[in-house]
Amino acid sequence: MRRKAGLILLALAVFFAALSPLLRWYAFPRLAKIPAGQYQDMVLEAKDATLLDYGTMKARKVPKVTIVQTLKGNVEASEKIEKTAGKDVVVWDGLSYVVGPDGKMVSRIPERYIFDAHTQEPVHATGESVDGDPVKRQGIEFKWPFLTEKRDYEYFDAQTRTSAPIHYKGTQDFRGVEVYYFEQTVPWTKVRFPKTMPVEGITPESVAKTGTTRWYTTVRKFWVEPLTGAPVYGEEIHKEELRGGTLLGDRDKVTAFAGHVKMREDYIDYTVDLVKSNRTLVLLMTSYLPWGFLTLGVLLLALSLYLEARGRRPAPSEATQPEPVNA
Repeated sequence: MRRKAGLILLALAVFFAALSPLLRWYAFPRLAKIPAGQYQDMVLEAKDATLLDYGTMKARKVPKVTIVQTLKGNVEASEKIEKTAGKDVVVWDGLSYVVGPDGKMVSRIPERYIFDAHTQEPVHATGESVDGDPVKRQGIEFKWPFLTEKRDYEYFDAQTRTSAPIHYKGTQDFRGVEVYYFEQTVPWTKVRFPKTMPVEGITPESVAKTGTTRWYTTVRKFWVEPLTGAPVYGEEIHKEELRGGTLLGDRDKVTAFAGHVKMREDYIDYTVDLVKSNRTLVLLMTSYLPWGFLTLGVLLLALSLYLEARGRRPAPSEATQPEPVNA
């Protein structure tokens, strides 16, 4: 009976010991993915910013500029692309909507971002675009991969339509969450005008005829929770200028926008809570369950060997029993 129980325990020990690396290295990479229908929004603010008044073509100080960013999963488009891509694909239809202190639109730039649901690597397919212009992204955008590493990544910049390294700068604590801090500096670069301009009747084509060009630079900062690859906080020190042309008169350049863009406080709290919850799920798959199964396997193996040893121990022989002493 002991030997039979020992064999059962040995089989269970082998099962849990094998399940440990299988869960971590096989199941997790396949189960961890971004939902195709995910929706999220984010509100950022630049207080005491500089903004161009297109009526007078002069820069003025304003108390606040608000940027609303939305990312909406397009399930229908992702399923269509998956048929030819042969992998799980996420299609995010994004919109960056900027409003001034009077509530009027400053700019409106839509995007379509297509990427691998597991690795966050871009997937090139019809529809990949920024402000209606086809693009071919390299590197990541919006989200880092699961199990983010302490290294530089290629990050796509929607304004310049190019990718450049975003540098790992160290590990920090952000409101009780261990995060990796990344930073990218985009030097002054000539960029396109948004197709939707803030003044009715003005188009990118009409501005181009004046010879005036648009230039942009930014310092982009992200604090990323490494297990989920989700940014818990982000900032940009953002500047835009209009340069040259008859639109500016006798001026060489004028500031179109300048401000330190930060996430609004209520969205920081929401994002941190959400990331903490998702972090627990990732830990369950990568640490808690694999190590738990391995420990259980070792304990079952030890118990199996103990029962086997007990089963092999010989019973005491009658010949060795001491003779009774008679009076």
